[in-house]
Amino acid sequence: MKFSPRHTALALAVASLAVVTAACNKPADKAADAAKADTAAEAGKTGDAKAIPGLATEKEQVSYMIGMDMARSLEPVKDEIDLDTLHKALKSSLAGEKLLLDEKQSGEIREAFAQKVQAQRIAKMMAEAKKNLVDGEKFLAENGKKPGVVTTASGLQYQVLTEGKGAKPAVTDAVSAHYKGALLDGKTFDSSYDRGEPATFVLGQLVPGWQEGIALMPVGSKYRFWIPSKLAYGEQGAGPIGPNQTLVFEVELLDIVKPGGNAKK
Repeated sequence: MKFSPRHTALALAVASLAVVTAACNKPADKAADAAKADTAAEAGKTGDAKAIPGLATEKEQVSYMIGMDMARSLEPVKDEIDLDTLHKALKSSLAGEKLLLDEKQSGEIREAFAQKVQAQRIAKMMAEAKKNLVDGEKFLAENGKKPGVVTTASGLQYQVLTEGKGAKPAVTDAVSAHYKGALLDGKTFDSSYDRGEPATFVLGQLVPGWQEGIALMPVGSKYRFWIPSKLAYGEQGAGPIGPNQTLVFEVELLDIVKPGGNAKK
């Protein structure tokens, strides 16, 4: 996906204004309306929207808020931006003055910059993927030597924390389970425990490491899994999971579930 800082910044600015407008249009009871009207009238006299140090008026507050939104959108390319020139372009554009770039020039610069940013992102991702793969392989080689850790033919590693006595699910089954997923540095990226309720899913729709691992578990078991990247999200990663990252899961298998959400007996 090509990155356009100009379009992103403006979109965020417009979105911010939309939020402000929507907030101003929210319905309220008559007493509250009257109170707000009195406050607004007083603010109009003093030029003070709300008491915010350094931002005396509503105009200053809105302007600062838009500036914050623009800064967040431009954070990934902040080292490529000259703030004085950016301010000059904003000021000239809003004032309707003659601009230093025409639309053709602007488009060519935008396209070249987008390609540059894309190339930088790809290079960074490739370097990260290589490092994660090496770190993961090194970790798994050492982890597989520890007592109680079993390595399967696919490279999946698991440790039995609690052995249940129920049935084992097939890849076509849906199961109910509690789980916590973490990276090798211990950072949790997903947890049904944190959400306060177990998850239900069909094994065949999950990454290969989960399919294989949960199929080993009798209902009532709790296992720890170490899933190499090739059995997880691979070079692409997913959300907070980077490319080629090895994952650590603790999974508690609660039930095998029939279609419609009922537990099998």
